[in-house]
Amino acid sequence: MTAARPMRVLHVITGLNAGGAEHQLRLLLRRLPHDCEVVTLSNPGTVADAIRADGTVVHEITMRHNHDLTAVGELRDLMRTRGYDVVHAHLYRACVFGRVAARLAGVPTIVATEHSLGDGMIEGRHTTTGVRALYSATERLGQSTIAVSGAVATRLRAWGVTENRIAVIPNGIDASELTFDPQLRSATRARLGIPHDAVVIGGVGRLEPGKRFDRLIQAVAELPEVTLLLAGDGSAGEQLKQIAARYGVDGRVVFTGEVRHAREVLCAMDVFASPSDSETFGLAVLEALASGLPAIYAKCPPLDELTPPGEHGPPDTPGARRTSAYPEALLRSLRAELANFAERRGARLPVPEVVVRFDTERLAAEVSRLYERLSARPRRRLPRPRKLIEGADRR
Repeated sequence: MTAARPMRVLHVITGLNAGGAEHQLRLLLRRLPHDCEVVTLSNPGTVADAIRADGTVVHEITMRHNHDLTAVGELRDLMRTRGYDVVHAHLYRACVFGRVAARLAGVPTIVATEHSLGDGMIEGRHTTTGVRALYSATERLGQSTIAVSGAVATRLRAWGVTENRIAVIPNGIDASELTFDPQLRSATRARLGIPHDAVVIGGVGRLEPGKRFDRLIQAVAELPEVTLLLAGDGSAGEQLKQIAARYGVDGRVVFTGEVRHAREVLCAMDVFASPSDSETFGLAVLEALASGLPAIYAKCPPLDELTPPGEHGPPDTPGARRTSAYPEALLRSLRAELANFAERRGARLPVPEVVVRFDTERLAAEVSRLYERLSARPRRRLPRPRKLIEGADRR
């Protein structure tokens, strides 16, 4: 019997600059047992280079603005020409345009992953009635939407996505990519101008207001012996530098800008902190734990779901400490972890078992099973894209 050929899958993503969803796609592509290609609608960025280096074809379509409908035609033509079995869209803009194009191209299976559907925000912008209406309308053009956490699934339901169309598949990490390396620690500190014996608290993520790195700067102002390392780039970068100057700690706060991979900056840290209380997954917290760091966090849905009521973290997870995002509580937690760090004499923590639960092998296996399950279903009659979009635009 001839073995079934691998599915041809096109992943559509809004952009490929450094970010959580973009790195998730990179990890997923390495594990999926299918013939995958990627198309980005803007900002090819550093992650595109990494994906190409792994041998995956990356197409580029330039969307000039959020209402640039020429992208739909270009996507449709690409999908028809390349003959994909599955289109898998990631992030809001790609989900809206990708599902419409896939429907017009006659792609049999259409899936999306919602990585960061936040309260009142989506891809860093405030949502409006029209944005939600357009998302809800085009969601019906596909067969399933993957939520990366229970929190995202709850928000999808609030946006009108029915339960039978939601598949909860948590994000994954590759712990082997995050192993602590003392030589990398020394090299990274030297490059960033951080003394080898400095005590470093760090945060990783886009420098956007919702990440609340301003609270971390405020807390570090009360810890005169500490250096703060903020790894990432974003619209709040200049404002955070001004806040650091206002608190008189600009000489103790190091901004790295965009980083290609979290490992080098995590190796340079001693304590990790995530003060954001609006995370839809909290991937950086798991990455910090995989690097042997204690991780203080205000919200990390996959860990929160495993944490018993009244506890500060999941069982048997040394170093995971949930705290309030308010500066006073954050400061208390930081002081406690700094004391633990001194008691360990700087030794790294063991990687907790919870990290294994979110391995990328598991992520890819679940996504692949979803493709196969949806592809095996009888094809149903889907709504006409133009009718849905016109109806949404009138709202």
